[in-house]
Amino acid sequence: MAELTDHQTPHLRRSLGLWNLLIYGIVLIQPTAPMPVFGIVNNQARGHVVTTLLIGMVAMLFTAISYVRMASAYPSAGSAYTYASRELHPIMGYVTGWAMLMEYVFSPLICVIWCSKALQNIVAVLPYWAAAVFFALLFTVLNLRGIRTSGKINEGLAAAMAIVIAVFFLAAFKYLLHHAPHSASFYTNPFYDAATFSPSALFSGTSIAVLTYMGFDGITTLSEEAKDPRHDILRATVLVCVITGVLASMEVYAAQLIWPRGETFSSQTVDTAYAYVAGRAGGPGLFHLINSTLLLANIGSGMGAQLASARLLYGMGKGKAIPEKIFGVLEPRRRIPANNVLLIGAVALIGACAISYARGAELLNFGAFVAFMGVNAAAFARDLRSENRRRLLPLISSLLGFAICLFLWWNLSVQAKLFGTVCLGVAVAYAAHASRGFRKGVVQFEASVQD
Repeated sequence: MAELTDHQTPHLRRSLGLWNLLIYGIVLIQPTAPMPVFGIVNNQARGHVVTTLLIGMVAMLFTAISYVRMASAYPSAGSAYTYASRELHPIMGYVTGWAMLMEYVFSPLICVIWCSKALQNIVAVLPYWAAAVFFALLFTVLNLRGIRTSGKINEGLAAAMAIVIAVFFLAAFKYLLHHAPHSASFYTNPFYDAATFSPSALFSGTSIAVLTYMGFDGITTLSEEAKDPRHDILRATVLVCVITGVLASMEVYAAQLIWPRGETFSSQTVDTAYAYVAGRAGGPGLFHLINSTLLLANIGSGMGAQLASARLLYGMGKGKAIPEKIFGVLEPRRRIPANNVLLIGAVALIGACAISYARGAELLNFGAFVAFMGVNAAAFARDLRSENRRRLLPLISSLLGFAICLFLWWNLSVQAKLFGTVCLGVAVAYAAHASRGFRKGVVQFEASVQD
């Protein structure tokens, strides 16, 4: 914090340049982001994982631009809920806020699932349910004790992941040098293989693959700390999406060459498929290195996502969107929403025992797509009403972002769309009840997950 005089109000120091913002975004998304979903997308898209990631990158780029434009309009209250509420309608904001909650809640759930499967790769005799209980309790207990990873630790982990990725690329190169055929088609099949290509399968896989990019919008929350927020926030957000897309595509391209078309993953190996690919390329040592690296990454992500979910519930409780006496209270000593941490831990455990990683990822993306559509629609509405409404490029960008997210949302499984729609329907019904048929206005809540 900057030093204050008697005539100053507290403000954040503008100390973050473009490089700092890029590092923050890459750490937030993680360099290994495509690895946990590789097997699921490979099976779903019939081997076209690279193509799904490139399509997903385009979708996220348009949405990223909308996020940046809205963050510049609301620099101190940035959230999809705020944008949709103020630019569209409070009811639309309310739906967007609940969609955000779905995204946050299912994130620790899928981390529990993945960590449990990864631990079974190390301790094969351990039952899955026991591993799920262990990780759900681990996330919950550490969060209740106020233990968090610092920014320096997260940066160190990201650097370690980058080294592990480099080791994998070296092993992949050596493996392909001795085992890959010399035909040109072998090297283009990961992008397009006529023998297995299916548009419906491709877009269904893409609707899951975009999980790779989740977290890019976190950069927009740093507008008040950036040296040049007007230019650097946009540049950093777009560059992080592009860097993530390029690196992720390289990672899965190498994996698809090692594990070519026609070889799907079994139900036992699909969630941790990338570790098995690494094992084929570099033997048991690389298998365990990749498996352990992703395990640590998912533990960190699961802990952070659980606390973020708890904070979002706290904000909703304080705003009386849900019962304040339960959700809007803090544990006095550590100032943590303990009730919410416990609830999210219970949901993660029950969900991990009830659904697959793929279904959890789809439900997370259901919420994310609805929130993204809200942001794109808000940006479109704002540009339409502004003095610069004759500038077509911003309007087209936000419209394309909305349309692509809607299309990918539509390609989620029927079960995910049904369950997600029911959840949002219950939320709207509660809002209608609390506002007496919306006559008193929609219940408001602050969606910030910050301290």
